Amino acid sequence: MLYYVIKVIISALLIVAVSEIAKRSTGFAALVASLPLTSLLAFVWLHMETSSPDKIADLSSQIFWLVLPSLLLFLLLPLLLKHGLSFWVSLGLSMVATAGCYIAVLLLLRRTGVNL
Repeated sequence: MLYYVIKVIISALLIVAVSEIAKRSTGFAALVASLPLTSLLAFVWLHMETSSPDKIADLSSQIFWLVLPSLLLFLLLPLLLKHGLSFWVSLGLSMVATAGCYIAVLLLLRRTGVNL
């Protein structure tokens, strides 16, 4: 149980750190947020729990394919905000569009034989 508490605390600290850094420097916060820290933590936790290089390799390649549709959120959100939409509307529309992009990418990957 202590192991899971440690995992949660470390993961939560990263999220809090990014939001606190953003109050002072959005550029540096963006750099920290763009680092694949979540993925790196997942690799470490998976290694510690399974020691399976195959599972880690599969996770890494699957993350690659699923990062691509997530990029839409980072393009659409600032565009909508700069066009005067409120934060919540912009975020909601960006999330819906990103979800649609995920579905499209998943269908495309399935058709091309990439297993997720």
